Amino acid sequence: MDIKLNFFGAAKNVTGSCYYVEANGVRLLVDCGLYQERDLKPRNFADFPVPPATIDAVLLTHAHLDHCGRLPKLVKEGFKGKIFATSATADIANIIMLDSAHIQEEDIKHKMKRHERSGKKSPFPYEPLYTTEDAEKANTLFVKATYDTKIEVGNGITAEFRDAGHVFGSSMIRLAVEQGGETRTILFSGDVGRWNLPIMRDPSQFEQADYVLIESTYGDRTHGEVASIPGELERIINDTHEAGGNVIIPSFSLERTQELLYHLNNLLNEKRIPKLPVFVDSPMAIKVTEVFKKHPELFDNETMVLLNEGRHPCDLPGLTMSRSVDQSKAIAKTPGTAIIIAGSGMCTGGRVKHHLKVNLDRPESTILFVGYQAFGTLGRHILEKPETIRIFGEEYDLKARVEKISGFSAHADKEELVRWVSSIKTPPRKVFITHGEEKAATAFQKFLSEKTGWECVVPEYEQEVVLD
Repeated sequence: MDIKLNFFGAAKNVTGSCYYVEANGVRLLVDCGLYQERDLKPRNFADFPVPPATIDAVLLTHAHLDHCGRLPKLVKEGFKGKIFATSATADIANIIMLDSAHIQEEDIKHKMKRHERSGKKSPFPYEPLYTTEDAEKANTLFVKATYDTKIEVGNGITAEFRDAGHVFGSSMIRLAVEQGGETRTILFSGDVGRWNLPIMRDPSQFEQADYVLIESTYGDRTHGEVASIPGELERIINDTHEAGGNVIIPSFSLERTQELLYHLNNLLNEKRIPKLPVFVDSPMAIKVTEVFKKHPELFDNETMVLLNEGRHPCDLPGLTMSRSVDQSKAIAKTPGTAIIIAGSGMCTGGRVKHHLKVNLDRPESTILFVGYQAFGTLGRHILEKPETIRIFGEEYDLKARVEKISGFSAHADKEELVRWVSSIKTPPRKVFITHGEEKAATAFQKFLSEKTGWECVVPEYEQEVVLD
């Protein structure tokens, strides 16, 4: 066998997922994500290690920005192949890539103005990584994949997508390479979901794989119980309402926003929280929620019961979807307590930064994190509770309460990751631990090795291995 595997992203870090496979004369990528850690952002502007025009296909696990966010750059630089993804992932990736392009175009304009006023110079080019036109071109290359159905990638290579239970339309991908009458399988975990989450189905499992690439975002810890989420959410909202402040929730547009709406709806129905204005201030999250409604076949059984009763898990009284900039600005004038769900989830861009600017120095307000905050992001910095926070080039005192609900995570923790991979009956030839900060990846390598006795390694960035 002669299969080359390169780790072009998410090696000893969380974002920038990108794996390169070369076999049988076919070149393909699994994911092509954006780097979001501040220190790693220059990698977004670097040339791809392999000329994009020579790549035949991309297999996309799901539509989070750290998995799909560099696809428009790939297209801009010459890629003309197919992008295989589930129908829901393709729909949502289009929304997310266009939003990313728009934010980059706007950020460049604002940054140039700020730097002109202050005389500063940016370490990054004064041009977007890609434009909305590039994102639109990328969208034309999608080929829809169906769960549990093999796809011919080319020349003896097939791919099978299965539900990852992570976010809507997310997949694990098992690649099969046939050479000389022998077959090798490579399993890409994507982001592994959790069991018993609302709306989402449980993660799929596999009985066989020769090689496994497994994420390790939470490879060094265990989550709070999913069952504890309503109680924690109830406490934080009621405490903030009593204090007279706002609840600011930086939220990922895909899955997390919809899950929040589900829990808020339940709390309202059970009269555990007061009827407060709830704003989803993210055009992207609004569009993703509309995609949710297009694909009821992907919901779990509990959610299907609600739908059959004429209820949708993302609808609740007092909800306002803020589409325009004027609607977004008007939120700050809302009297009393409001619950403001806004992107981006790690506070790296989007409208949430404006709401943070207004509420950071208000001790009566709460900043509530419900998702992973990568090292080097503004969200992670706020979680560390420094005295001041820098936003839009200005310093603000951090007086607001900072809270985190860990049970919300759509990523499996270390015990759940072991549960997922332990379904493989014959020990894989090797397991590669990816998509985790070095500390988490190394801890999970040790944990999984001790649990299974398998050979587990943490690859380096751009490392090449030959699979036999």
